Order: sequence, then C-alpha cells, then structure tokens
Amino acid sequence: MTSSASEGALAVREKVVIATGKRKTSIARAVITPGEGRVWVNNTPLEVYPIEMAREKIAEPLKLVGNLASKVDIRISVRGGGVMSQAEACRIAIARGIVEYFSEIRDELKKLIKEYDRYALSGDPRRTEPEKWGRISARRRWQKSYR
Repeated sequence: MTSSASEGALAVREKVVIATGKRKTSIARAVITPGEGRVWVNNTPLEVYPIEMAREKIAEPLKLVGNLASKVDIRISVRGGGVMSQAEACRIAIARGIVEYFSEIRDELKKLIKEYDRYALSGDPRRTEPEKWGRISARRRWQKSYR
C-alpha cells in the first residue's frame, strides 16, 4: 500500500460512539456507527428479540428521536441481571450514545429524553439494601414459635 492510499483511508473515517448503561447488576455496551437504523442486542436483531416488553423498553429512545434513529446502526452487548434489568441498561446505553453521536443537537436531544424519563440518561439511583449481621436478608428476621 502506498502512502497516498493510506492517507485517503484515514480521511474517510467514520464516526463511532461507544456508550454504556447500567441498571442493577446489568451492564450494556452500545457501539453506534453510521447505517440504516438497525439494532442488534447480543447479535440478535431487535425485531426478533424474544421478550416483547423488553423490546419495547429498548426501543423507547429510538422512537423518541424519530428520524435520527434511521441514520445509525447500533450493536449492543449486555450481560448480568435479569431480562428487564438488561433492557433498562440497553435503553440507557442507546440514549447516551445517540446524544453523544449527534453532538451538534446535544442539548435538544437531552431535553427531549429527560422530559420523557429522567432516568433514561442518568440511570436509576436505587440500589439494594445491605444485609444486616445475624439475619438472613436485609429486613427478614428469624421466626419465633412462642407468644
């Protein structure tokens, strides 16, 4: 390869954004590239994702931004947690990635997404309560058989 060919390859650089989202113990990583509006979750197209509620939850940010979603392809890898927790993590990763990808209209997108759901960009702050010593779980106590 000549030096002029390698310079030409560098000039045609595509914009790629990597965003993450967390919910409970689920962690999602979204890679956003220019494309036709396709979305994959763990190498499964979103249209054939098995759980309908999770599919709707993941698609929320895409429906909010409307036409902009058809300009990008999104590949999400998610692990940990349950089905809905994974869907929430994917949703947060998509929302953050789209806001970062379309940086020229960042403020408008942030405002639009925050109006819909304030946790779509910042994440849900709720965490599990720590287990107390001498107990089975955080609040459950040992039963008494008398009284």
